[in-house]
Amino acid sequence: MFWLVEDPTRNIEYSFVPPNGGPVVVMEIEQARVRAALLDMQSATETSLLHTRGNLVPLAQTENGGWICTYYDALHPVDLVRYDAEDGEPASFTGLPGRTGIGAERLVAAEDFRWRSVDGIEIQGWLYRTPCEKLGTIVLVHGGPTSHAEDRFNAEIQYLASRGFDVLVPNYRGSTGFGLPFQESIKQDGWGGREQEDIRSGIEALIDAAVAEPGRVGVTGTSYGGYSAWWAITHFEPDLVAAAAPVCGMTDLVVDYYATRPDLRPYSEEMMGGSPEEVPERYRERSPINYVENIRGRLLIVQGLRDPNVTPDNVYAVTQELDRLSIPYELLTFEDEGHGIARPRNLEILYPRLADFFKKAFSGDR
Repeated sequence: MFWLVEDPTRNIEYSFVPPNGGPVVVMEIEQARVRAALLDMQSATETSLLHTRGNLVPLAQTENGGWICTYYDALHPVDLVRYDAEDGEPASFTGLPGRTGIGAERLVAAEDFRWRSVDGIEIQGWLYRTPCEKLGTIVLVHGGPTSHAEDRFNAEIQYLASRGFDVLVPNYRGSTGFGLPFQESIKQDGWGGREQEDIRSGIEALIDAAVAEPGRVGVTGTSYGGYSAWWAITHFEPDLVAAAAPVCGMTDLVVDYYATRPDLRPYSEEMMGGSPEEVPERYRERSPINYVENIRGRLLIVQGLRDPNVTPDNVYAVTQELDRLSIPYELLTFEDEGHGIARPRNLEILYPRLADFFKKAFSGDR
């Protein structure tokens, strides 16, 4: 039996009572991590399932009081494990970590990295440090914005790290997993507001910590992450953002509003405070297309030509403006992709192209 719970103070996703009448399993997202606990209904006491790292999701209780769970983190793809409170560490049922051919020693762990944004609010992100000679830093912005990046295996991040890039994945304001007030705070400004300053200040924090170097930072991301990449290359100085590779990102919010699926328009209105007719200046002010003359860094535009969410109209509009202003750019499109690039054969093209693009951009070559 599942109980769906809304609790902005706890970020509870769900809870359920096992069929054998055992404790209630409570699942929540806390600081972008999955936290699981067992709630004894008789004593009203809650016991956390403690483990060293990663995310543990209980599925069923065993006869001796242990648990069958799924477990994952950046070093371990999702696996079925056994968890016993006595030893506190999950043990794989499947042997998946040893059968993939990619051991944890070849992967890069996610480090919790935090900084203060322009208004003092704390922002959390995941930092992946390359084990190779470092070429630069890539900021990978998650989509949504109602979503969050977690400590999870990500093939794109691991590939970029293997090519010599540190990767920062910021959980900017508007992200889930940090409480409802944090999630809803993006609506105070709307898209293109202080959530973009959260990303800027994260880059500055990396530079201040000597993790990143001026002129060797790039931004990429898909959907809202693509919009953020557009925002960065049109609003931030080249010393802060030297290159951007937006993937399926909005460029003109008015064009996007009318070209997207009609069921998505209420979401745009919620985030922007109305429709383009009601708040035209805000849509104009928050559209990266109106700032492309500021671009001084390198630009790679990536788009799925069957995208129903952020349609190719966004690309057609912005490339016309870039051509009019004689601003150079690269364009990579996929005929068989929709909202995001997902097919393995296309990812085999995209990932090396991104790495080569950022390497060239950070070297100063044209």
